[in-house]
Amino acid sequence: MDISFTGQADYTLDAKNRLTVPARYRDHFVKGLVLAKDIEPCVAVWPTKGYAAFCEEALASSNPMSASARKVRAFLAANSYNVELDGAGRAPVQSFLAEHAAIERDVTVVGVGDHLQIWNRERWRDYNQQLAADMASIALAFDDVSHSGRGNS
Repeated sequence: MDISFTGQADYTLDAKNRLTVPARYRDHFVKGLVLAKDIEPCVAVWPTKGYAAFCEEALASSNPMSASARKVRAFLAANSYNVELDGAGRAPVQSFLAEHAAIERDVTVVGVGDHLQIWNRERWRDYNQQLAADMASIALAFDDVSHSGRGNS
């Protein structure tokens, strides 16, 4: 299944710290979802199979016995949580994840292609402004990489 999570929308966690997953994406989570610490200060929301594939890809080229691979494996496993949506399409956000993302009640849910992210609303605004400011230099870096193997200077 080719999933393309896009867009952003503001939400409010309920009194039990549950996020109502956007209705247009719920079908992608019928077999469960994984909430996980992201590298950025946010919570990643993955379809269960998508998270498994992400973890496998993250470790694919590493020696499984190396210190780095063991650390990555521990980070990915210890900082994720498998959940099911309840009947109202809500997923509980565990306290260790909310703390990592500085999430209290007001959040922004952001589509990032193969998964969603849950951000503290103010942090997202700041991060998204910086992201927009950085896009020109990021695009140039991609262009440099794509042309580096072609003999172009």
